[in-house]
Amino acid sequence: MDYTPVTPFRRPINAAILHYQAAAQQDLPPSGVNKWEALRELAAARIAFGLSDRDLSVLQALVSFHQATIVGGNHSETVVHPSNKAICERLNGMPCSTMRRHLANLVQTGFVVRRDSPNGKRYTRRYGDEKIAFGFDLAPLAQRFVEVCEAAEAVRAAEERYKRLRSTVSLMRRDLAGLVDYGRSLRPDRAIWDQASDLCVLTARDLRRKLDFAELQQMESALSEALNAIRDLLEPVQSQDMSTNEVTNEQHYQNSNKDSYDFEPRLEKAQGEGSVSDPATALVVEGGTDEPVSVDNNLPRIPLGLVLAACSEYRTYAERPVRHWHDLVRVADVIRPMMGVSPSAWEEAKQYMGPEEASVVILAMLERFGDIRSPGGYLRSLSAKAALGEFSCGPMIMALMRKDAA
Repeated sequence: MDYTPVTPFRRPINAAILHYQAAAQQDLPPSGVNKWEALRELAAARIAFGLSDRDLSVLQALVSFHQATIVGGNHSETVVHPSNKAICERLNGMPCSTMRRHLANLVQTGFVVRRDSPNGKRYTRRYGDEKIAFGFDLAPLAQRFVEVCEAAEAVRAAEERYKRLRSTVSLMRRDLAGLVDYGRSLRPDRAIWDQASDLCVLTARDLRRKLDFAELQQMESALSEALNAIRDLLEPVQSQDMSTNEVTNEQHYQNSNKDSYDFEPRLEKAQGEGSVSDPATALVVEGGTDEPVSVDNNLPRIPLGLVLAACSEYRTYAERPVRHWHDLVRVADVIRPMMGVSPSAWEEAKQYMGPEEASVVILAMLERFGDIRSPGGYLRSLSAKAALGEFSCGPMIMALMRKDAA
């Protein structure tokens, strides 16, 4: 047919319909598009195009009248011409008025183009070798396939972000409720517990309904602010509590140089099994004494091999064997965030203890992780003692060695 009509039969025309009528005149993709795949992608992106599930049901019924699986390419026939009765039968008896309403929305959004005959009937005729069909043109499914796929991916990504944010808010609410209960047992006179408890109740109530992304972001911000305030309030208490416990343990396990020497056979055994220690940590015997001496005064006055013999949990997080002090520091950098130690607490520990001794402390804390309520506060308390020159990691390692020996 030499002429393609652009106006529907006895129906109003608007700018959107004219735009999609013109777009439908463009060439189809050479390889064509699988019509069922196009429907699946459009179902995922339907909200972005203003389509409802009933609209898609009508479109699926129209697509079912298309004989081939591929739309476009060598399958140039894209017009289907079912009657309203046949369409409603494919829709399990949907009322004709309802079907026409959803069909009009498909035309308005440009996924179906009307090709009306002069009298408005839908049919196909042959004039010699030429076949002319009047009905519903499904060419936009192939022409807009890339656009639909991109919209579907954007919708899936947005849904994934929404699910992650909702899960984060739920976990933050749970943590806040737990910290409130714990904080009340320590400082029941503080008003912040009632405020945080009210926030937990309101958050739990709001999570029962469908929230948009912006509302979840506001809830996340409020919960984060409350959690930070409570952590700041609890951390000094935890630091004092754990510092007191550690002082007791250190006094109990404090060893003389002779006691340290008692563990040297254990170290030699570990080295004999293949453990290679840093030369800077080798034991040097001077003047017939048995006291271990570090070659580098900036390194801990305890052999690396002894540290590795006392601590075993770090091996789960070490990508390769620890052979030098810098290997130990690298492993501690990996373990530190997993234990909940903040970057500021870690930098403070390295400043006052030195990176190597701070790393030894991290490994020792990992061995007793289940007994330490606040790793960050505990590390800060040890850093404060190190700043005054009152801390050494030796007693911690010897305590672990005695625990293993027991």
